[in-house]
Amino acid sequence: MLGHRWGEPWLDGSAEVRDNPPCMQSVSIAEIERSIRNVPDFPKPGIQFKDITPVLADGRLFRGAMEHLLAGVELGSVDKIVGIDARGFIFGSAAAAMLGCGFVPVRKKGKLPWTTHEQSYDLEYGSATVAIHVDAVRSGERVLLLDDLLATGGTAAATLALLDKLGARVLGIRFLIELSFLSGRDRLGNHPVKSLITY
Repeated sequence: MLGHRWGEPWLDGSAEVRDNPPCMQSVSIAEIERSIRNVPDFPKPGIQFKDITPVLADGRLFRGAMEHLLAGVELGSVDKIVGIDARGFIFGSAAAAMLGCGFVPVRKKGKLPWTTHEQSYDLEYGSATVAIHVDAVRSGERVLLLDDLLATGGTAAATLALLDKLGARVLGIRFLIELSFLSGRDRLGNHPVKSLITY
């Protein structure tokens, strides 16, 4: 657990290092899973949408989810967290703040303002394209890729291709949720993959 071992003052101005402030009490993965809301037929008929907003709305659960996602990651071991548009930005930026490292957004084509690398991937009907700034990651930098959901793996695989173009050293890929019946991790090569909750 990352815990509060950084020794920084809390928001109330106290310099005391507290091991378990109220928002950081232990949270089990089962408790996080129970808070995920299943929404049938969204965004189209036949889809069982996994709604994570109840987890995000509860500070204790959100922090607990981040602690589990970053379990085993040492401070100073990661140079950049990469988050995928759009919910990956939530978890990725929180992770970067907790680890004291940089955050890099991978966005849909046309959404980044600077020069980009682009990578297309197939959808069930048609294709999509993601992009990253050409200077977002330096060659050899250690990156951890975070997203909320692993489904078919197309977006994550395209992101890995972008990171490969930049010469990044991908330490691993972590998801809050994995839909294992879609076999998305098969598209992610030999990179270590960790998912907190699997359906």
